[in-house]
Amino acid sequence: MAGGPRFVHLDDVPWEEVRRQRHGDHEASVREKWLEFSPRYLSLYARWDPGMIVHAHGHRSDHLVFVLEGEMTCGEVRCPAGTHLALDHGDTWGPFIAGPEGVTLFEVMMGDPRSFPADPEAYTALLAERDVEQLPNPAIRLPGWLEDTRR
Repeated sequence: MAGGPRFVHLDDVPWEEVRRQRHGDHEASVREKWLEFSPRYLSLYARWDPGMIVHAHGHRSDHLVFVLEGEMTCGEVRCPAGTHLALDHGDTWGPFIAGPEGVTLFEVMMGDPRSFPADPEAYTALLAERDVEQLPNPAIRLPGWLEDTRR
């Protein structure tokens, strides 16, 4: 046995701001609570501010997303609360745009959770079209065995 079950309550996990943008006169962010983070998988609870845009990208592992509250779009697909999204290792999806009330997600990545960009030129054009400025990624507290490869 590997030591039995592990329990964590959402209130006991700190927020990590992982992405930040300027939308006109205010900033928008993606914030995550990493509920379990190991070399085998990452499970997280995320909140995206209204209008937050995340570039089209893929992951170095299988990735599951469940929309708990609010809505977002993934490419041309509207994803309201109750939507389940699945992405196989190496495939790409997006871009993602949070709805007018933002979006709350539960996500699981089975393996290396780091992403890679899918279409940087289209992302730059989308930001310009919506008058959004991508700000530098905030510092995050990754486990020592994982290098931050965000751009």
